[in-house]
Amino acid sequence: MMSAIVGKKLGMTRIFTEDGTSVPVTVIEAQPNKVTAIRRGDRDGYDAVQLAADPVAVEDKLTKAELGHLKKAGAGAMRTLVEFRDVEVGGGTPKEVDAPAAADAEEASGEEAGGGEEASSGGEAGPKVGDDVTVSSFEPGQRVKVSAVSIGKGFQGTVKRHNFGRGPVSHGSHNVRAPGSVGASADPARVFKGMSMPGQMGSRRVTQRGATIADIDAERNLLLIRGSVPGGQNATVEVRSDG
Repeated sequence: MMSAIVGKKLGMTRIFTEDGTSVPVTVIEAQPNKVTAIRRGDRDGYDAVQLAADPVAVEDKLTKAELGHLKKAGAGAMRTLVEFRDVEVGGGTPKEVDAPAAADAEEASGEEAGGGEEASSGGEAGPKVGDDVTVSSFEPGQRVKVSAVSIGKGFQGTVKRHNFGRGPVSHGSHNVRAPGSVGASADPARVFKGMSMPGQMGSRRVTQRGATIADIDAERNLLLIRGSVPGGQNATVEVRSDG
């Protein structure tokens, strides 16, 4: 069963193994996520589980439509909604949805066929709307892939952005960090698309595969992932099993 959760990157530290080896880890705080929707292939065209994360203190930060969607799943005001395809979440706690909310969810699943609001995925073992997903769905040593928006570097040249080498720095050279020639003149008389040129660096979605869970602190809702992961401090991070 594949696991998935949405958390917040706190930063990096290190832990020590039993033999005294220092292991660098990234600390991700993943408060319990709420299952807010189940997508089914026969109705929505694909299979997915929607998780809500990152609670907000003031409901006014969300629209009424967002609050209504979360209320049907028995969830509070949460800022982030993420869908994970072909994932079965586990390790959480059963849903605690009051009777009116459950009735609303069932009614919505019947009336809003295109919305994908459903109480179950069609099987008893699958996740249900309103279930809580915690870090307990992962285990130490498990391989995961982590997705986040990388740190923005702004507008950078070719040396920093594409690891170009420098030009000569002596004898009056003015071509120290310039990109150099980018194409012919008469034919084709243009610059081809996709060439390595200066431009915006970073601030894009990056998925890092092959990461490993070093340790789990279920009491404090922490995931310790070996090595570095994409994203800056306090960035929203998506973690799912790699396989």
